[in-house]
Amino acid sequence: MTTPQQKPPDPYIGRSVLNGQFLIEQKIGSGGMGAVYRASQPALNRLVAVKILHPKLTNRKDLASRFRREARAMSHLSHENTVKVFLYGELEDGSLYIVMEFLDGKNLNQIVRKEGPLPYERAIPILVQVCGALHEAHSLGIIHRDLKPENIFLTNKDGRRDFAKVLDFGLAKVTERELRPGSIMLTQEGMVFGTPEFMSPEQAQGKKLDARSDIYSLATILYEVLTGKLPYDAKTPMEYIQLHVTKPPIPLDERVPGKRFPAGLSDVIMKALHKKPDDRYLTAQEFAEALGRFAPGAVNLGELFPRTIERTQVDPPSSMDPQMMATRGVGPGGAPGAPAAAPPASNGRGAPSAQQGPAPSVDGSRTIRMAPGAPVSNPLPPHLRQTGGGGPAVPAPPPRTSKPRINYVTLSVVALICLMLGVGLTIGIIYLVQ
Repeated sequence: MTTPQQKPPDPYIGRSVLNGQFLIEQKIGSGGMGAVYRASQPALNRLVAVKILHPKLTNRKDLASRFRREARAMSHLSHENTVKVFLYGELEDGSLYIVMEFLDGKNLNQIVRKEGPLPYERAIPILVQVCGALHEAHSLGIIHRDLKPENIFLTNKDGRRDFAKVLDFGLAKVTERELRPGSIMLTQEGMVFGTPEFMSPEQAQGKKLDARSDIYSLATILYEVLTGKLPYDAKTPMEYIQLHVTKPPIPLDERVPGKRFPAGLSDVIMKALHKKPDDRYLTAQEFAEALGRFAPGAVNLGELFPRTIERTQVDPPSSMDPQMMATRGVGPGGAPGAPAAAPPASNGRGAPSAQQGPAPSVDGSRTIRMAPGAPVSNPLPPHLRQTGGGGPAVPAPPPRTSKPRINYVTLSVVALICLMLGVGLTIGIIYLVQ
């Protein structure tokens, strides 16, 4: 019998899942929604991270839909600065899972809490990499909607320090083509989702969101990374929401007495933090280019922002259910599955998890869902609006020239007159012949 001080053993540790493809070895993060485990994939001799939704929550349609939404959104993305998802679906016991690449490192919140504010020479290249990942997502019609330091993970890759990975697309706004029957819509107007400290004004009001909302959140993250403080002085989540909507941010150069930044950097961040989306940078690439001037040579913008981003068809063939594909070792794109990286977990604002390594956010800490707000949209200019399928923005087609309509009433009258004339002429000819 288990005493109150003892925790029951984790049912997944030491267990082989998905027909023996993966052996779960250790829990590396946990929260209210589920847990993330380190697992080995013997066939490929590598480590993966497996994110599992608590079985007791599988019947919660809202949480299950959010979990599936995260998997689908991330499976569409191939940018090197986005955590890679290889498999997702249901385990043998019905639990929902996502297999991701394994990451070794810490999230940005943990680093700033431990080391203090980062110098701009280090912070800007990190945020520019995040811009690259967001640029691809935005081009595919995916808005993250929950950007925060906990969802930016730093690792080392091929000798490159501070290699950024964007995590946790659980609140992502996706296009209709990515939804499945039974999906819960998390993008309806009037509903507020996200993390209050990093919400854009339009998100705080429950308005429609586009790429510029993520840019605002990213600028807020950079502001905190550089100063150790947020752009507003607030004590409660509701107060943060109110200030995002009503008050201008404290200028960067005034936030920490005696701390100064390169001339022009404050202007770039303040532009990205403007209340009106139309007055911000229109794209993540524009924001990255503006920031890149303060860290020349630190990042290669050409690699981060390829000229064209092709939409990848990731929907599985209609003859095979996506969950069946996952259990058969087929990734969401139809290719053989390979493991993917897990996002780091946090115990809440200012309280990083004691777990080391890739402990992803599984409980949406600091993420809220609030009552309806004002449903007012602020769309992009016509030439930047997206296509119906959520693809890249395209110019509007030229107006069609309408053809003149035929007046069928007039045509009928003319036909009737001609008929009468013909009949009269015929009768006249017969009369003359007789």
